[in-house]
Amino acid sequence: MKTQPKLLSSLLDDLVDANLILFNQGVVDAFGHVSVRNPENPDHYFLSRNMAPGLVTREDIIEFDLDGNVVDGDTRKVYLERYIHGEIYRARPDVMAVVHSHSPSVVPFSAVKSSPLRPMCHMSGFIGNHVPNFEIRDVAGDATDLLITNQKLGAALSDTLADNTVVLMRGHGSTVVAPTLKQAVYRAVYVEVNAKLQAEASRLGPIEFLTDGETQTTQKTIEGQVERPWQLWRMNARKAQLSWQES
Repeated sequence: MKTQPKLLSSLLDDLVDANLILFNQGVVDAFGHVSVRNPENPDHYFLSRNMAPGLVTREDIIEFDLDGNVVDGDTRKVYLERYIHGEIYRARPDVMAVVHSHSPSVVPFSAVKSSPLRPMCHMSGFIGNHVPNFEIRDVAGDATDLLITNQKLGAALSDTLADNTVVLMRGHGSTVVAPTLKQAVYRAVYVEVNAKLQAEASRLGPIEFLTDGETQTTQKTIEGQVERPWQLWRMNARKAQLSWQES
């Protein structure tokens, strides 16, 4: 498929906005990253160079192949965990965008196996009623830094994700996938929202989670409205960035 230059340029602008939005929404801080598959070449994807997401500009975007190699000779420092993105894109042709984060309300669910993350509100039906939890010890032993720093670990994470939309990473964070960049950002935001709500609700009593049917119907309905939060989040993120630059 050949993408018009203007459309590809717009997609890269959206990737910059995605970084800013995720920071502004508290999903990422100085760490975490978001990528989008190259629509002209499904074996390539775009990802920022190694830097804080809230500072990303168009000039910081680099193109990679699925092995995590820079494709144009750019020598700037790149993310250690780029293998998360490449191996998921390799295994999941339906995935067009990936977000990896350490959002604070989600991390506890990765470490407490007796309290699995489940969708409890209509905004998070995409989570589904089974969220796999990647255990790096099963692949690389009990003395790692918990980071996905090579293809073997990336492939193992992708295998754990399987055909789900979210995978937790024990003691680390989560990775969210979607068929569009805007959906990936929406999902990353609402995984964090759902985790916070679930933790709060658990203190009140037993939680009434969504049924399988409700997860499917709410996902279809709500994600059809993804442009609404995207426009709001983008406006707020751009305003925030402008205020930092002017201060």
